Amino acid sequence: MTKSSPTFILNYCIFLIAVGITGCSEKSAEETRPPLKAESHSPASLEEATPKPVVVTEKTRETYQWYCAQCHGIQGKGDGINARFLTVPPRNHTKAKYLETRTDEQFFEAIKFGGLSVGRAPCMPAWGNTLSDSTIHELVLYIRELCQCEAL
Repeated sequence: MTKSSPTFILNYCIFLIAVGITGCSEKSAEETRPPLKAESHSPASLEEATPKPVVVTEKTRETYQWYCAQCHGIQGKGDGINARFLTVPPRNHTKAKYLETRTDEQFFEAIKFGGLSVGRAPCMPAWGNTLSDSTIHELVLYIRELCQCEAL
């Protein structure tokens, strides 16, 4: 059987269709989101999940400038140097109208697991392997400071 024979071409097309159907299925963000530590309901895990007081420090502001400002901008207005190259504009962290409708846990998940984990922009990377949970909690508080808004 040569590469130009009708049987080879037919088998190749069937193979491509099969790969396309099985490899391109969409999964909802809820199905792919990693489980949260707080979702376990044993008393010991609830005590561990109780967050300690979070304070926005100069180090938190520097972390935002290093990791977030590239897209969200130096002042958090969604106008970072990379913003114009993204298909979905980065969130403006100074606009309270949207941000006050979200919980701190939603922000935490978006930063730790990426935008798709909360049904948002796929270009928002997951920072959970780069930043510690406490640093992410500090960033959430800093975003609240930028928008001058409170959690839902």
